[in-house]
Amino acid sequence: MPHADSSLLPDYVKTKRDFWEHVNLQANGLMNDSLSWVTNLANVSSLVYHSLMDFDQFGLQERSPRPIVNWCGFYIDSCLFPPNSTLPTGVEDPNRILTLGPFCGRPACQLIKAKKGGGVCADAYLSRETLVVRDVDAYPGHIACDGDTKSEIVIPIKIQIQDKDTQRTEEIVLGVMDLDSIVLGAFDEEDVNGLEQLVKSVSVSCKW
Repeated sequence: MPHADSSLLPDYVKTKRDFWEHVNLQANGLMNDSLSWVTNLANVSSLVYHSLMDFDQFGLQERSPRPIVNWCGFYIDSCLFPPNSTLPTGVEDPNRILTLGPFCGRPACQLIKAKKGGGVCADAYLSRETLVVRDVDAYPGHIACDGDTKSEIVIPIKIQIQDKDTQRTEEIVLGVMDLDSIVLGAFDEEDVNGLEQLVKSVSVSCKW
């Protein structure tokens, strides 16, 4: 099957649960032969963005040429590259920057400081928890990359690593996956479940 066809939805996909199960299956197939985080994040961004456009609940609106989900992509903790950085992850730090990674949609903010109240992406990164924002205009510190965006969901990317000296397992926050929508309250618990599973697959499929 051509890689592009992975974003096409079969007829049985009717619910969000069906949708995310299908997308996760296709994403795992795309990442199966790649350890490159750039390649995998680029393909996952494209897969989700175009699959959502083909899905009735998230496709093009009748009176707007823009898709309901108008942006899908990643911000990566730039301090992890090179990977021997001594800065702890997931904490507020003036040197901690989230850098724009692979995405689909209009041009976006290139750098986001990891500070509390610094936007949905920064807060999700620092809290290590998925954030669902029904109305971004009511969210303190929201960064308006696209004035059309009304709601947002951000999922932190986490991996477990083992300290060679202490043998203790530590959770590292690599960055976040971010989806924006031009309608209020676009994302719900089904989206959280599907996207968290997708991000988990991404985190373990890549060589960071």
